[in-house]
Amino acid sequence: MLCRLVMSLRMAPPPPLLLVFLLMVVGASGAEWSMNYIQQEICSLNGSTVFMNGSFTHPDNCRVTQKFWVIDVVPKQEPPDLRTVPGYSGRVEYFVDDQNNFALKLSNVMKKDNHEYCFRVLTDVEDQKWMGTPGIKLRVTELHVESPGEVTEGESAVLTCKTTCSLTDPTFIWYKDGRPLTTEMIQKNQQLHLQTVSSEDAGSYSCAVRGSEHLPSTAQTLRVRHPPKSVSVSISPSGGIVEGSSVTLTCSSDGDPPVENYTWFKEGRDSPVGSGQSFSIINITADHTGLYYCEAQNAVGVQNGSVMIGVQR
Repeated sequence: MLCRLVMSLRMAPPPPLLLVFLLMVVGASGAEWSMNYIQQEICSLNGSTVFMNGSFTHPDNCRVTQKFWVIDVVPKQEPPDLRTVPGYSGRVEYFVDDQNNFALKLSNVMKKDNHEYCFRVLTDVEDQKWMGTPGIKLRVTELHVESPGEVTEGESAVLTCKTTCSLTDPTFIWYKDGRPLTTEMIQKNQQLHLQTVSSEDAGSYSCAVRGSEHLPSTAQTLRVRHPPKSVSVSISPSGGIVEGSSVTLTCSSDGDPPVENYTWFKEGRDSPVGSGQSFSIINITADHTGLYYCEAQNAVGVQNGSVMIGVQR
């Protein structure tokens, strides 16, 4: 009844006293349109489920006939129900209660879901309908690890778990080579701080948000440059060495970057006796008895390894 009275006012303005009376009735009964969203913007992880919530009021004497969600409202165009929009079928669910609280559940959020979402209400009176604009802007993001890529042993490194929009109160967790990092690592907000990097810190790092561990970032590799380590020398043949035979010494290490130079020394001699990863002694004699060591060098540093040669007569 009230909505029809308001319509008649538009067609033929009444005398001033009647107009005042009707406005007072409208105000007293609370019969007016309003719509409030709990959030105006939402940032959500790609692949997650998001909820959009709000509430509305409508003129008391108009009966609501349809309630649905729409996207990207265009002026003077009636937008379709979101459930009928290609790509949303099976991912959309509506909730409305008796107090006119409403919610949209959107599952398996994708980057193409970046839109403005509005709630639409229609009534049994043609001119009484409401579009909740501006609506809720949804931004879909993925986690990405920003890493220095390469550091030298002994330096510090900071890795950052980045997003293209601000998630709501996230707690970030970190993984190295697919395993959760221990609490010994220093984590601040969305950053992972490696105070004094060692070669053991080299690996593949990824991050996730607690509660959405199934949606981790892509992994980024952290390379740690370090001097040669675990330098060892092997002898071939490995059995007893007799005069007149030949032996080959081979040096190995795990430097990063790889070892560039191998230099061979014999204890008691100041100058090198050979170079290259392997060093051979042909027609060995008792004079060759002694301690031999190789010096492995890369762009970061130097490390030595040694072996004892004993010659049997």
